[in-house]
Amino acid sequence: MAAHRNPTEHPELERALRAEVRGEVEFDATARALTTMDASNYRRVPLGTVAPRDADDVSAALAVCREHGVPVVPRGGGTSIAGQATGTGVVLDLTRHLDRIVALDAPSRTAVVQPGVILDDLRTAAAPHGLTFGPDPSTHGRCTLGGMIGNNSCGAHSVAWGTTADNVHTLTVARYGGDTLRLGRTATTGLPDALRELPAFAAANLALLRTGFPDLPRRISGYALDALLPERGTDLARAFCGSEGTLGVVTEATVRLVEAPAARALAVLGHADESAAAEAAPGLLPHHPLTVEGMAADLVREPAGLPRGGAWLFVETGGATPAEARAHAERVLRAADALDGTVVTDPAGQRALWRIREDAAGTATRMPDGTEAWPGWEDCAVPPARLGPYLREFRALLAEYGLRGTPYGHFGDGCIHVRIDFDLLSTAGVAHFRRFSEDLADLVVAHGGSLSGEHGDGQARAELLPRMYGDELVALFARYKDVWDPDGGMNPGILARPARLDENLRFEVLPKRPVDVAFGYPHDGGDFSAAVRRCVGVAKCRTPRATGADVMCPSYRATGEEAHSTRGRARLLHEMLAGEVITDGWRSDEVREALDLCLSCKGCRGDCPVGVDMATYKAEFLHHHYRGRLRPASHYSMGGLPVWLRLASPPAPALNALARIRPLAALAKRLAGIAPERTLPVLPRRSFTRWLARRPGRGTAIVSDEQLVTLWPDTFTDHLSPEVGRAAVRVLESAGRTVILPGRGRGLCCGLTYVSTGRLDKARKVMRRTLDRMGTGLGDPLVVLEPSCAATLRTDLPELLPDDPRAAELASSVRTLAQYLEEYAPDWRPPRLDRPVAGQTHCHQHAVLGDAAERRLRERAGLTGELSGGCCGLAGNFGFERGHWDVSVACAEETLLPSVRAADPGTAFLADGFSCRTQLDQLGGVRARHLAELLAEGLPPEPDAP
Repeated sequence: MAAHRNPTEHPELERALRAEVRGEVEFDATARALTTMDASNYRRVPLGTVAPRDADDVSAALAVCREHGVPVVPRGGGTSIAGQATGTGVVLDLTRHLDRIVALDAPSRTAVVQPGVILDDLRTAAAPHGLTFGPDPSTHGRCTLGGMIGNNSCGAHSVAWGTTADNVHTLTVARYGGDTLRLGRTATTGLPDALRELPAFAAANLALLRTGFPDLPRRISGYALDALLPERGTDLARAFCGSEGTLGVVTEATVRLVEAPAARALAVLGHADESAAAEAAPGLLPHHPLTVEGMAADLVREPAGLPRGGAWLFVETGGATPAEARAHAERVLRAADALDGTVVTDPAGQRALWRIREDAAGTATRMPDGTEAWPGWEDCAVPPARLGPYLREFRALLAEYGLRGTPYGHFGDGCIHVRIDFDLLSTAGVAHFRRFSEDLADLVVAHGGSLSGEHGDGQARAELLPRMYGDELVALFARYKDVWDPDGGMNPGILARPARLDENLRFEVLPKRPVDVAFGYPHDGGDFSAAVRRCVGVAKCRTPRATGADVMCPSYRATGEEAHSTRGRARLLHEMLAGEVITDGWRSDEVREALDLCLSCKGCRGDCPVGVDMATYKAEFLHHHYRGRLRPASHYSMGGLPVWLRLASPPAPALNALARIRPLAALAKRLAGIAPERTLPVLPRRSFTRWLARRPGRGTAIVSDEQLVTLWPDTFTDHLSPEVGRAAVRVLESAGRTVILPGRGRGLCCGLTYVSTGRLDKARKVMRRTLDRMGTGLGDPLVVLEPSCAATLRTDLPELLPDDPRAAELASSVRTLAQYLEEYAPDWRPPRLDRPVAGQTHCHQHAVLGDAAERRLRERAGLTGELSGGCCGLAGNFGFERGHWDVSVACAEETLLPSVRAADPGTAFLADGFSCRTQLDQLGGVRARHLAELLAEGLPPEPDAP
């Protein structure tokens, strides 16, 4: 085998690749930092990345890399959990261009796909024909077919439709050096000499191949050499599946599609504990379910809607009609030996339950007490009949090592996922991890199992394969690898001659002491490194389109660039802390550029399974990046908006007139760093607080303190949309309340604009002044009309002032209008408006405050229809800043603007956020209103109203 030279000996590699490859060749720090990790515990720093435009580009890149002795790792969605999507040479990014469904033949139930096709895109294309692709990992919204083939992925429906290898017909593969092969069953013509000898290779080792592999549905570990047996047709395509990028690069695949049931139902079975659920699972397989998934109570933090029990089985059934699917599920329910059970036929109810399961790869990374938990033993599999005893012994082994984990997964296939609270930060903890891994491998083998039942071996388990297969069969794996890749250039250190399971850990490069930061990071022990470590790479943020009410990650969906995903930004911050690839710390231009298109929507805080809060990390970074330096003009103009609007309020008519003079408006926008495409908002003649102070004869008869309600005079309501405040006063008065302002309404500010521009010293000064002026009554309910200001008070205030108990007290008092009415005026009846609505749920409301009370209030008022998910794209100062116009418009065009254009005549447009209303006005030409405004319109007119 050729030894790979030191990276410093390849100054000509990038130039050679650029000369031969038409796709992007990127050797800069950003590209390298983005691909140091996948979704595993491991980290390897590449020389650079190549995004091939087509199969010829793949071959050209492989030829150049072989010529220079540089290893290659193919990469899809980067969601591999065992470390096989990382490498020290060149990373081939197969997602940017090789993402086309070449053909879909419904009669033959096949599809031809390129490796970068996202699974959900294939399923969407097949759905009109009543077909689907059977394997469906929980990452189906972002994993690629190439990655699924590389890892032989399975998913929840493998009890019905098998693994990816079971659903592959033929593969077109490029080898290290660039030659291209077409693989299928018994196809040896046209192959190079070495591969033509594979049947003979199998014949020489028949006994070992026939006896060395355990017979179980989820045996993914090692190479599938038993597919070369003559009785199995010498299936080279199947033998290639699960090779984890170590043999070659798939450039095209013909895959099998299966008939998708027209209707589905879900039987949810409650059992006493997970062992009882595991022992019950095999008995359900004769009923031919589509899935048999299991999870225990320690994963389901809020078991609302689930039947009684300490563990549950989700058993999905199919049918030609909803009635048939339900009848199938009810038969399962009657046959099951369960404590309790229910059948769910409502599609929304099923999606909600499946989301618990699909998000588990992320949610399981945190114990209930916030302790970190990690993969590494993510997907062992045993024969389904052995699962119950195995789980009991597995729990005992955890206890013996003082570890905790939350098993869940594919009980019908005997495959268990688990994240374990290993200490991977200290030398002693890593040694503990190794000893546990060795003992767990022995336990899995003792039950006749496979070290990997879904995600492959990678760096996490390949070292332990001799415990499962024995030295002789593992030596055969190495010989098989050499037949395909004699130069050893394809993903070295994986599967054959593997790296140790305790080297290349991604944590060892991080600072050993907490970094000095401004925010308190209460959920991460005050440690910024721990906050950044939250991102484990499951890449839900890379879903290319909004799903349901999800917001995360609008900038990624607008650009498609990894650097603009939550995961990509977290990776750059990780490398900034590591200091190896990104070397200038908080001054890093790479990190600043990636964060520049973060809208600070906080969507990740709500939608990311592990609660990454990139808006906070961005503010933290900007705080350090610009400390002692001149900032962009927008940080002073829009960052200081509360001050400027207070000063602009008296001369508002004159300023409005000047803003209508185009040259003056253009000059003002240029000086303020505002996008030239934007229209400056019109300033009202009178602020909300001035209106309330001068409101004659309204709300003066106060009987008791219970009738008082404090309304927060946020900057946007006070100085840009006072009509919202006036409407809220009318609604609250109709509920028998008298509105007062906190601290007499003077000089109060939540600090939002200072936080979003990273002026955190100023934000803390403003927040402390606000707390001082609030006086007594901090714990009384505080109604905040602008969702972004409410979210700032709820989260940023206590996290920036963690040592001031008043901050937590004020944060706990924050209510939206709907939340206040539901909690403190439950007998109030809203006016019946009886009309459809469309519009936007504010990002911060979705992520921080929740909108359940708003939904119930709209329903009581007769407002029908759903508000869109996604992001409006304006997001406070973001959409107004120069250079953000295109992304801002793209975000709005994803979900919000199409929902408005599709609205029926007479639809009212709702948007509680000033930014959302402004975006709809400037891009959609429609006037959206706050919920308070719609409700106020339905109230009887005031006696003294003009």
